[in-house]
Amino acid sequence: QVQLVESGGGLLQAGGSLRLSCAASGRIFDTIAMAWFRQAPGKEREFVAAMAAFGSSTSYLDSVKGRFTISRDDAKNTVFLQMNNLKPEDTAVYYCAARLSSSLWTDRNAGAYAYWGQGTQVTVSS
Repeated sequence: QVQLVESGGGLLQAGGSLRLSCAASGRIFDTIAMAWFRQAPGKEREFVAAMAAFGSSTSYLDSVKGRFTISRDDAKNTVFLQMNNLKPEDTAVYYCAARLSSSLWTDRNAGAYAYWGQGTQVTVSS
């Protein structure tokens, strides 16, 4: 079992920055990738960014490339999402997720991830 706890969300104006954190605990050594997803009211969960648990391979939603950066601190078992130049369209609940097995699914598929955090709210005003 893997437990994930997000933090760092908040309310800010467009153009501002936030850094989200996801602290992992439990059986984390079987994890092969970590990711961030988001969900706005009335919309489906959307892929934001993913990173291999070992190495530096990353992928991003096109609309956040150049603005968001996913990273990790292995010593603290924590994954981060640095969000710069935030826009109102970024408003959503942000979730971190852990992938435990390899499959034909890409890291962009929510179904590839076995464990999820409770989410943290990010609200960006104009």
